[in-house]
Amino acid sequence: MLAAASAHAQFSTAPSLQPAQLAIVINDAEPNSVKIGEYYRKRRGIPAANVVHVSIPDKPHEISFERFQELREAIDKKLGPDIQAVLMIWTAPYKVECNSITAAYTLGFDPSQCIKTCASGRSSPYFNSSSSRPYTDLKLRLSMLLPTESVAEAKALIDRGASSGFRTVPATAYYLVTSEKARNSRALFFPPPGRIEARKLSTRTMQADALEGAKDIIIYETGMAQVDKLDTLHFLPGALADHLTSLGGDLLGEGQMSSLRWLEAGATASYGSVSEPCNYWQKFPNPTVLLKHYVQGNSAIEAYWKSVAWPTQGLFIGEPLAAPYRKRPR
Repeated sequence: MLAAASAHAQFSTAPSLQPAQLAIVINDAEPNSVKIGEYYRKRRGIPAANVVHVSIPDKPHEISFERFQELREAIDKKLGPDIQAVLMIWTAPYKVECNSITAAYTLGFDPSQCIKTCASGRSSPYFNSSSSRPYTDLKLRLSMLLPTESVAEAKALIDRGASSGFRTVPATAYYLVTSEKARNSRALFFPPPGRIEARKLSTRTMQADALEGAKDIIIYETGMAQVDKLDTLHFLPGALADHLTSLGGDLLGEGQMSSLRWLEAGATASYGSVSEPCNYWQKFPNPTVLLKHYVQGNSAIEAYWKSVAWPTQGLFIGEPLAAPYRKRPR
């Protein structure tokens, strides 16, 4: 078992993913993807050689394994060995059959999960890893989706990620144990209440169905099908937020709350499952692991990927380079 108390150890600062190590994938069939991709490239200083263009008409929520293989091959053939991560700039497609598109890209498509989505998942070799170069070390390129439903909201999201890390500000990581008991399976891994002085960071665990009025959020993790009172909150640049529920990663679905709501509320990155996972804690971000790697200076994409043991059904979304605790040049 991972010791929750380890989150309060004194941390050394780890290197974070750099712009030169990130490729961005633009969907030329979607005007918003083109606009947002160009904004992201300039705002984050992504080398022009790291930009890949593909064409995915009609924004399908789900694509077949065969179509995905074509897409993956089109992306990979443009990437050099120094590329450690890929950002797909679109909202949909986000599913490859029952797999998330980010997991299918990074770990390879897993057809066995689709036989029974409530079965245990395939282990990620990157879970709780110390690697700062996943492709070099493990032959895995991390991936994330940057949603494109609104150009203005996407630009605001990118700006939040880019502004994180300039200075350390007082912040709190909030962990909620809710009345929806089946969605509290990872409460065992909530870090104990306390403070990491070197990061000006407090951790709080609460028995509540919603956080209300907090203005200093750097992490917010809960278990609810719908999360209320998001409009009362203020998320700091680089904030991570997610809810353990069945279909948060079904971004454009109409059932449970979409993970897009977190980004719209001001978070910088989030996570959700695209198909019914059941409530294995391993299929969701482990709160202690996420906190540990984020406060050590990892980027959002690194910390989120390191925190999920079985990510086959899980979709990572947001601004990947956000790193509020990154090592600053002296």
